[in-house]
Amino acid sequence: MVTGAFGAVLCDVDGVIRFFDGGRVAALERAAGLGEGSTAAVGFAPENDLPLLLGRIGKAEWVDSIARGLAGRVPWARARELAEAFADSPFRADEVVVGLLRQVREHCRVVLVTNATVWLDEDLALLGLTDLADDVVNSSRVGSAKPDRRIYEIAAERAGVEPARCLFVDDRQENVDAAVALGMAGVRYRGPEDLRRALAPVLPRL
Repeated sequence: MVTGAFGAVLCDVDGVIRFFDGGRVAALERAAGLGEGSTAAVGFAPENDLPLLLGRIGKAEWVDSIARGLAGRVPWARARELAEAFADSPFRADEVVVGLLRQVREHCRVVLVTNATVWLDEDLALLGLTDLADDVVNSSRVGSAKPDRRIYEIAAERAGVEPARCLFVDDRQENVDAAVALGMAGVRYRGPEDLRRALAPVLPRL
């Protein structure tokens, strides 16, 4: 059903719905004499992160690449421990955001559009969110990652809605800008109130 100002809400996952707990990794970094965030900097470096998000490597290869990136600063065993802890960081869902998306799905289509790993479906199952959206456009499954234009086109196609009738929500400005360039309405997410305000045309009583 299409109602209000939008026919579909296209929503990011990480940084909007899902959040990771970096406490164990931070403790290991302190014990190793590394600055907090050192492991993430290696893990999210384009040469390590992008092949993962495009589905070209799996989790084991990603862990290896992180360990190699840290090995010059800490012993190999510690580098492996950090890499494995980072890859297995616990996560949680923001229940406020989940509640808003469940409500809006009663009025229009919801599609998750995410730069994510091939095991995202397993993670969503652990969170109890396999029924949160009508579809999931996962970069590692479609071979295109935000802010590449193609992933937005795929999302609109799966939603069955023209880009001009899509609301795109993401925590990264460059991803929002790419959606806007395609004709979508874009919202930079910083907290649940950003989403609540953006959904007002669809759910005026939120």
